[in-house]
Amino acid sequence: MQWDLFCRVIDNHGDIGVCWRLAADLAARGEQVRLWVDDPSALVWMAPVGAAGVSVQAWAMHDALMEPGDVVVEAFGCELPPAMVERMASARRAPVWINLEYLSAERFVERSHRLKSPQANGLVKWFFYPGFTTRTGGLIREHDLPQRQHVFDPSAWLAAHGLRRIDGEQIVSLFCYEQAALPALLDQLAERPTLLLATVGHAARQVSEILGPGLSRGALRATLLPALTQRGYDELLWGCDLNFVRGEDSFVRAQWAGKPFVWHIYPQHDGAHLAKLDAFLGLFLTDAEPALSTQVRRFTHTWNTSTTLAEPLAPLDTWQRHSIEWRDKLLAQTDLSTQLLGLVAETR
Repeated sequence: MQWDLFCRVIDNHGDIGVCWRLAADLAARGEQVRLWVDDPSALVWMAPVGAAGVSVQAWAMHDALMEPGDVVVEAFGCELPPAMVERMASARRAPVWINLEYLSAERFVERSHRLKSPQANGLVKWFFYPGFTTRTGGLIREHDLPQRQHVFDPSAWLAAHGLRRIDGEQIVSLFCYEQAALPALLDQLAERPTLLLATVGHAARQVSEILGPGLSRGALRATLLPALTQRGYDELLWGCDLNFVRGEDSFVRAQWAGKPFVWHIYPQHDGAHLAKLDAFLGLFLTDAEPALSTQVRRFTHTWNTSTTLAEPLAPLDTWQRHSIEWRDKLLAQTDLSTQLLGLVAETR
């Protein structure tokens, strides 16, 4: 089928990151996707070779689209151009119109997933909610993801980036928004041999400012990574013992990595993000050992709300086992693209 996927880049590239993964995954399953985006600049480093079956279109050129495809997806409530909606309403066969919502573990997601909203022009809009349970739309997961992870060689990946692990050293990746608690984290990491891999943006800038030209403190040494492709970022997560992630896309990829992770949720001025954070932790830690649950919850909260980190990191071996168990639960669920295809097949 022909899909039209609309995306507006608000900030931090999270919207385009999720939309590109979805477009590429649908195309890998034989679909044709036009990705309409107002700022495609991040794709230069995020997906430099593109993907067969995906064409990137400038949002401003939507009027040149003569006929909508079989499916039209507006990502994250971006609102379709009026001209597009008019064409959809007048089409010989109206496309399936889907509003792809933000990811959340909150309870309303299960109630709202796959609800339809009749429109005044006769069209119907379907609300599709990604999530972590079987009553939601699932998560983006490529068919070959487990196989790629299985053959991944972390030592080779480090060597390709001019790095190697010193005996006894833990490897930690850092991807965050502006982070007031970062000095406290670096102090904590400096207490044991650690190689910190800081990603481009806030993480690299802050690490450089705090550690100075030597990029080291105590037993901690840091490296500022170049911009990574999405697949390269996945491999970074696989090769680390602990991953600090942010937003939505890297948050999901950290869960597929099956490694301990700390989530820096996108902050909202009204504090609504903290309810979203608690909802996820409640799910993620349901079957965790009590001590692990307490430590992960407290550390994640202070990482998102404080300038200090009074709570130490949980033991990585216990955390690792739980992360793998959580990943296995998610792998048993139907992925997002498969569910989208199922919704379209039912409603067409």
